[in-house]
Amino acid sequence: MKKIFLAFAVLLAFAACNQKEPAQAPTENKTEAVVQTETTESIDPETRLVNMEEVQAYLKECGAFFIATTDGDQPHVRAFGVSEIIDGRLYIMTGKKKDVYKQMAKNGKFEICALKASGAEWLRLSGTLVNDETLAVKEEFLNRNEGLKSMYKADDDNMAVLYVTNATARFCSFSGPERTTKF
Repeated sequence: MKKIFLAFAVLLAFAACNQKEPAQAPTENKTEAVVQTETTESIDPETRLVNMEEVQAYLKECGAFFIATTDGDQPHVRAFGVSEIIDGRLYIMTGKKKDVYKQMAKNGKFEICALKASGAEWLRLSGTLVNDETLAVKEEFLNRNEGLKSMYKADDDNMAVLYVTNATARFCSFSGPERTTKF
């Protein structure tokens, strides 16, 4: 049952990544934007952080989570296992040489699906990823995830830390209604 549900969740993530949304005006950012289109919502900073921390705790509890990206019209889903809140932003990490990063560079819109061990509760997180080249953020990410230090160095021109913007988190369950938060 869990495998069937996971396959269903991945299909939902595919569908979400392929939905067309209206173009938005480009914005400039002091960090390199993977996609240069962002919208901002006026969410109270305290609420934003609480919502972000709830998502982070959920991802940590699930262990692995799956991120959907696109390459042209072809969706791709990959397992990820680390995320961190650093300086008030939720980050994930990958390598710049990987296809997933190249896809994010072309289209920063993504969806994550994380399934709890029970198989009856899951999180769908969507938004836009923005690449952050700040050395201190990369170092902090590696310090919190020692196992990655054998593969990446903060200054190696391969490590990419990306933070989530315009996030919508959907907490879903077979036993209750969906709950949505934003950050």
